[in-house]
Amino acid sequence: MAVFEVRQGTSPVILGFPHTGTDVPPPIWQRLNDNGRILADTDWHIHELYEGLLPEATTVRATFHRYVIDANRDPAGVSLYPGQNTTGLVPETDFDGLPIWKKGEGPTDADIAERLRDFHAPYHAALADEIARVKAIHGVAVLYDCHSIRSQIPFLFEGKLPDLNIGTDTGRTCAPAIERAAVEIAAKAESYTHVLNGRFKGGWTTRHYGKPEAGVHAIQMELAQSTHLATEATPFALDAGKAERLRGHLRRMLQDIETIALDLRKLGQNLQS
Repeated sequence: MAVFEVRQGTSPVILGFPHTGTDVPPPIWQRLNDNGRILADTDWHIHELYEGLLPEATTVRATFHRYVIDANRDPAGVSLYPGQNTTGLVPETDFDGLPIWKKGEGPTDADIAERLRDFHAPYHAALADEIARVKAIHGVAVLYDCHSIRSQIPFLFEGKLPDLNIGTDTGRTCAPAIERAAVEIAAKAESYTHVLNGRFKGGWTTRHYGKPEAGVHAIQMELAQSTHLATEATPFALDAGKAERLRGHLRRMLQDIETIALDLRKLGQNLQS
């Protein structure tokens, strides 16, 4: 099976979708227990939610599920949030801390090495290629990494998560203007709550690729699934009304980020002239 999908565009903005895939190869599927087979920690419908919002944006989407291997984790297995509960490169549990593998069928070191080679590395090679292609066109590239998560998960965080969670690794991964634009749109989104660099500061993808000094900017948007799902439980159906309302705000955010990216390109050209 193809482990990623790429749609090339001409915009300086690239949308990354590391967690919307639900493909699990049969040998791995057979090792998941009944709880694991729910695939509850999928970023449900996120690629659909962003469809068409920025027509010329490039998209790079992993088709494999995060239980196969998590495309937004450090390949070295280093925790993104030391001292906090989280899931690893190949998760042992779901977001509620419950086992997802049959007894004795959890991932081995050999499994992890194989999945790094066959899934994680190809996805990131494709993403890196698109970042390089877009930067060659514009002199700048912006990776906007698209995520969602249930709004209440006591194993991972207390209380209810804000609706819009913007992550820039405390300003390290993108130009201040890009961060500011995302926050301003979120703040204007009536009846939605938001936070900058709260519980989710940007995953490995954002931190790895975000090098604003080199003209590559990265920002993560973690949406609470209550903003667009009918219910945050099976069957995890998309609520069309909620989704359309949210799409308007996301469209404005992406459009503003694109405009800023083009301005950064002009600034770079002026500095070189």
